[in-house]
Amino acid sequence: MSPLPTPPETPPLHLTKVAFGAASIDLLAERLAARAAVGPLFLTTRYLPKRHAEIAGQGSLFWIIKHMLVARSPILAFGEADGGRVAIHLDPALRLVQARPKRAHQGWRYLEGAEAPLDLGGATSDGLATMPPALIGKLSDLALI
Repeated sequence: MSPLPTPPETPPLHLTKVAFGAASIDLLAERLAARAAVGPLFLTTRYLPKRHAEIAGQGSLFWIIKHMLVARSPILAFGEADGGRVAIHLDPALRLVQARPKRAHQGWRYLEGAEAPLDLGGATSDGLATMPPALIGKLSDLALI
């Protein structure tokens, strides 16, 4: 008797958010590292995403800088924060992605897993993950990567 075929995995669901006040990937990375140094890294939002079960532990928060998706922070969990708000707990390690244009928006928006940009550092990245984030940002601004 042959085993039953396993259904294909559904790509995880993600969120997108503007990195408000961060003009570069370097500044965003510094900000996240500084916040993680004093305790768990989390953002707060007013409402729990309706599709939070599809995101927690498998999805990421994709950061928008200068109208480009440039990096992601894996979402570890959702929890409670002060004032009745919701905490989005993030992995402090910022992962660079292949830059992709994205309109700025307020708050967060969903990003389907199949539409998410790929991480830099894979076999197809040609060593981009070893470049400084500022250089990657400049190359992205020039549409060279």
